[in-house]
Amino acid sequence: MEPLKVLVITYYWPPAGGPGVQRWLKFCTYLPENGVEPTVYIPENPTYPIVDEALSKEVPKDIRVLKHPIWEPYGLGKRLGKKSTKTLSKGIIDENPSLLKKLMLFIRGNFFIPDARKAWVKPSVNYLKDHLTEQHYDVIITTGPPHSVHLIGKQLKEDLAIPWLADFRDPWTTIGYHKSLRLLPWNAKKHKNLEAAVLNTADQILVTSPSTKKEFEGITQQPIAVITNGYDTSNKPLKQPELDTQFSISHIGSLLAKRNPEPLWKLLGEFCKAHDTFKKDLKLVFAGVVAEEVKSSLSQYGLLEQAEFKGYVDHTEAIALQHQSQLLLLLEINAPETRAILPGKLFEYMMARRPILAIGPKGSDIKALVEESGSGAFFNYEQLHEDYLGAYVLNAYQSYKNKALTLEKNAIDQFDRKVLTEQLATVLKSETLARHRPS
Repeated sequence: MEPLKVLVITYYWPPAGGPGVQRWLKFCTYLPENGVEPTVYIPENPTYPIVDEALSKEVPKDIRVLKHPIWEPYGLGKRLGKKSTKTLSKGIIDENPSLLKKLMLFIRGNFFIPDARKAWVKPSVNYLKDHLTEQHYDVIITTGPPHSVHLIGKQLKEDLAIPWLADFRDPWTTIGYHKSLRLLPWNAKKHKNLEAAVLNTADQILVTSPSTKKEFEGITQQPIAVITNGYDTSNKPLKQPELDTQFSISHIGSLLAKRNPEPLWKLLGEFCKAHDTFKKDLKLVFAGVVAEEVKSSLSQYGLLEQAEFKGYVDHTEAIALQHQSQLLLLLEINAPETRAILPGKLFEYMMARRPILAIGPKGSDIKALVEESGSGAFFNYEQLHEDYLGAYVLNAYQSYKNKALTLEKNAIDQFDRKVLTEQLATVLKSETLARHRPS
């Protein structure tokens, strides 16, 4: 039986680093085992905010990768400095941005709709239309952000009537930083209109969380499937790292100002003052960008001595750190729009089989996944005091002292990348997409 042929259109691909690239890297790795042959289309000269050469080694050797040049407006950012470029390209919004950054964000938000990669849309459509007339594909797939990638899929769908699946790794107009782009009212409406157009033109929509599905169901009647991110057992360390001898609480990934869990630092600072042994045992590990506001809070509560800042680490080292930590810290912004976010590192945390301490908004999808899988504990921002969060930390510390800080239950097999790819293959082979193929 001939494999189903799909064209995956994505901006992020190795050597891009960070969690966003891994979803389709892993899907493309395991799709051939499920009767699906992927070809990937990416920019030839992208400006990736994070580069991780280790991920390039994970690209399947036999996968076909198409490339076409992209123009991105980051030359200005480079002239203003490396930090400014990263601020623009990653969407990192400071708590108190400078006047220059406010101007840059205003320009980004109002002159580059839906995002700064919009200039790749038209040349990509022209290039891919020629390619698609020469090569047969059963389905085209777009994955965003950047959501401008979906506009490529929309135009190809309209021009060639080819079945189209739009994958949303994050929401569009309700993503956390969207309000910070200082959009003029008519430009905010443009985003809404583009979002609705994509959702109502795609033959199949894919999302990573139940809350995003519910949100999109209010915009479109097109079929929506939930396939979360996951973990890949091939990324596990060849040799299980030994657990930290100290009571380590580790955060892997960028820790920005809006995710700063001040009540946690306050509790840990108080425990250090009250118990010399706790102070001696405690170690806070940060791998990734850490906002100055976070470091200031740690200083305020007397925790800089316990803090270890590793900076950005490659994927291999990040996995090792997760496996050797006593507790893994997962943080999400306390805002309604972040309830739908299920960060990719959550699933790698699960694979490490170390207890997860998760903090996020009320109603977060994280709560159900963490608690139902037995992977740890979730606290909303109203529970960050001694009776709730404090009691959990002290109980975990006591278990650590007794060499018994483990998980009683760890039902995570459903989040294995191979299992998730099987689900994706089922969607791709479904009648929903098949009936949209030209006869």
